[in-house]
Amino acid sequence: MTSYSVVNPWNNELLAEYAYAEAGDISAALAALRRGEEIQRQLPAHERADILRRLAHLLSENREELAALVTAEIGKTISDARVELDRAINTTIASSEEARQIAGEALDSDAYPPTRGRIGVVVWRPLGTVLCITPFNFPINIAMHKLGPAFAAGNAVMFKPGPQNTSSAKRLVELCYEAGMPQETLQLCIPDVPAMADLVAHPQIKAINFTGGTAAARAIAKAAGFKKLLLELGGNDPLIIMPDADIDAAVAAAINQRFATAGQRCTAAKRVFVHSDVYARFRDALVTATGALEVGDPALDSTFVGPVIHAQAADEISGRIYDALSQGALLACGNKREGNLLWPTVLERVPDVATLVAEETFGPVLPLRQFDTLDEVIALVNSSPCGLQGGVFTQDLAVIRRLFDELEVGLLASNDGPGFRAEHFPFGGVKDSGIGREGLKYAIREMSYQKTLVI
Repeated sequence: MTSYSVVNPWNNELLAEYAYAEAGDISAALAALRRGEEIQRQLPAHERADILRRLAHLLSENREELAALVTAEIGKTISDARVELDRAINTTIASSEEARQIAGEALDSDAYPPTRGRIGVVVWRPLGTVLCITPFNFPINIAMHKLGPAFAAGNAVMFKPGPQNTSSAKRLVELCYEAGMPQETLQLCIPDVPAMADLVAHPQIKAINFTGGTAAARAIAKAAGFKKLLLELGGNDPLIIMPDADIDAAVAAAINQRFATAGQRCTAAKRVFVHSDVYARFRDALVTATGALEVGDPALDSTFVGPVIHAQAADEISGRIYDALSQGALLACGNKREGNLLWPTVLERVPDVATLVAEETFGPVLPLRQFDTLDEVIALVNSSPCGLQGGVFTQDLAVIRRLFDELEVGLLASNDGPGFRAEHFPFGGVKDSGIGREGLKYAIREMSYQKTLVI
């Protein structure tokens, strides 16, 4: 039996040790979910909606407990964890409402000859058992972006959280059961890597909803075979500052969407492109605001930047910073480290070939890049293999429209950063940033199939 440890990233305190699920555990969970598929077939949509509504109430009642668990497990600041819980509550409410709104359509066969006098009634039906795999950085809200729509659609759900999130995931599942979700419809399972490959390939799993890295997604896709895949992967997301930008608002967006969660967000502003006309003004304001951020103990309400998830992550981020500096980048502020704690860092003149900007960097470091023309910035943004989201600050609608048309991203936020997400908006990218769309209504359809009755 193999096991793993969960360690607090802030103080390296051992929180717990757990055993990975073995083959017998996985088989038992799948057998339960097979019964859960039948239970879901008998469970009306309004009852699924009521269960999710009760779950939202329980999440609200247990908000502080769950936020504290998240802070201890992953080092997310307590204020950031509370925001995540508020979003998770909204996600669950929206899932409840969407459970009542799953609608098909009626098609008249007379639209094309020959006239056949038939009507096609198109409905959405659940796939069966869905495997939902979540990352460490948003352990409650991303979980609810998967569990909520999967359950609302009428599926049975195998829930595989990141091992670091075991405690919060177990508590979330307990609340799901308390809300009335039948245990056979939701099973928590954390296998090791070899057992995970077998689970992904198992014929009972009809769809996989995964948020995580591109390498893991490729392994999942290779092992999955003919299953529906919903893959929300990484991003190298641009924030573009035009000459007519509201500089104060742009600085606030850059800080909130890069340094919150210690920069460990797939939609963080990882590359900031600033027009030469306002570059010095933006840089100076950004450096001043960054220097005022409180860094340290994530359990304190006043802390804005806490530790990254573990020492290996801190090593990689630090290594990329020093690599960029060795290639001619300039340090504007930051580049201090204590254990897993990295001070928010701003760099200038980072070469486009430096790993820091050429690949997704998951940490509190913000590289600035000057540009002069839209053609230049569009080419730079689209040179990335990723294409998740983007943001632009400008008052010029023609600029917004051109960027929307030409940037290879799944979403462009005007006068906001690439981290914008509303729970009911479609969410997902292009290229190596994944396939399919989350967002409650869209996720329900990804985890369903269409069936047609001709009458």
